[in-house]
Amino acid sequence: MPDRLLKKLFLLLFLFLVASCVPVKKHNAGLGTEFSIKELHTDVDFTYKKLKKLHPNLYQYISKKQLDEKFDSLKNSIAVPMHAKRFYAALTPVVSEVRQAHISNSFPDRRFTKKERKILKKLNQDFYELDVAYADNGLWVTRTGKYDSILLGSQVVALGLETVPDILKRYRKTFPNEGYNVAFQNKFISKNFVGLFRKHEGFKDSISVLFMQGDSVFPKHFKRYLRDSSEVRKPAIDSAKVAKSKKPTKEEKAAAKLKRKQRKRDHRKFGHIARGELFTRNFKFLDSSAKIGYLNIRSWSNGPYQKFYRESFAKLDSAKTENLIIDLRDNTGGRMDEVDKLYSYLTDAEYVLAKPAKVNTRLPYIKGFYGPESGVFSVLSETIVLPYFVIHNLLKSRKTDGQLYFRYGYAKKSKPNTLNFKGRVFVLINGASFSASSIFASKLHGMKRAVFIGEETGGAYNGTVAGHFKIITLPNTKLNYRIGLMQIETPHSQQPDGFGIIPDFQVIPTVKDVKENRDPELEKALKLIRNEVD
Repeated sequence: MPDRLLKKLFLLLFLFLVASCVPVKKHNAGLGTEFSIKELHTDVDFTYKKLKKLHPNLYQYISKKQLDEKFDSLKNSIAVPMHAKRFYAALTPVVSEVRQAHISNSFPDRRFTKKERKILKKLNQDFYELDVAYADNGLWVTRTGKYDSILLGSQVVALGLETVPDILKRYRKTFPNEGYNVAFQNKFISKNFVGLFRKHEGFKDSISVLFMQGDSVFPKHFKRYLRDSSEVRKPAIDSAKVAKSKKPTKEEKAAAKLKRKQRKRDHRKFGHIARGELFTRNFKFLDSSAKIGYLNIRSWSNGPYQKFYRESFAKLDSAKTENLIIDLRDNTGGRMDEVDKLYSYLTDAEYVLAKPAKVNTRLPYIKGFYGPESGVFSVLSETIVLPYFVIHNLLKSRKTDGQLYFRYGYAKKSKPNTLNFKGRVFVLINGASFSASSIFASKLHGMKRAVFIGEETGGAYNGTVAGHFKIITLPNTKLNYRIGLMQIETPHSQQPDGFGIIPDFQVIPTVKDVKENRDPELEKALKLIRNEVD
């Protein structure tokens, strides 16, 4: 590497480290700062300029004229100074008009000192253990964590003084659906409800929630407590009343050690999710004769995956399984290489998973370097690999008919896996089947390889802008927007544009299904497999 380039890289690293060391007190003190009309106008212009520069398909769902008018109207409406959070509430709905759901956002939030973070690690808040499902325009509790299981199946009516319908309406303005379907927002909000509450309402020591169970409405007050507090945990066992446990033998110790090792290997292979003790990748047979396989993929991420698919499809092959159900519900995306790996087990012919990606830059990988979320070590690693990625990106990008494209590995012909499954495939989808899940579903649908059951996918059939991302920080208010850099499409498309994969059999869970913990989509798949008529 030339000395001049090396010096520039280390200078950039030094400047980043200096800029990232903003004192916590100074940052927090500036959170309530109001910005002038001129500063706010500058941030509006900056946002639109970056969108036009980086986003490869900005006007897919809205014309340039319409989007110009939206941004001009926003500027004209800003007549008084605003603080960052209020400006966020004004700007984000305009950005959402692009209808590209990978555009995410954040605003400056309170930071904590090292001492405060240490204290917070010792505290717990049962509210953040709740999981909810969206059904019949409401939110219903499906998981409570370790305590208050009585809340299961109850409806969330209000948080503080704000009703759930008002909260949902407010949150929907902060991120878009993909294209013209309306399934994604509701499913995404319910899937990430407590996290979105934390993002928008800030750090809370206590949260008042109003629930409804049947005709009974009751409040629940969640407060932070020490993780080992005896007030919320089960009473300790009286050691005087319990016989002392025997000292384990060498054989028992060895067996326990082997069990721990196997558990660690399983956690890696299946992608352990600590919250709720779940796994990202799951496989089982749904019948004693092994004629129905069930593959549940919660995301295309979280640990290595090759061994899991190899072993799962080896089991299907050995059992001569005739039917495979693939569950992509609530799978909001992840790695395309994992999608490619799974698809290779579902075809017996050479295939191309996706077309070359439309881009606005020859260096899509590099654009994401040195973002506001980069830590010291990531900056160091990015600096080291920068020359390699510059060469790699330049070799992979080329212009065709005036449009710049990036050829990643999935745009090449690939061979099917030798263990490819030849039986019938059924895919369960819903509004939170998004991004890489929609790419996978679109490929299966385009090849007429599967029967789809559930709800329209949240991701669009004709592709999505994702792949690699650039996080921009507005110069004054410091709002962040994450912008996708690649238009990723399978070789298949449908008209009209802007909709997801439409299921062959629409099945949408009701409140009764949620309360009774029923799975109507899976039940429908099993009925189809068994040729049972409704």
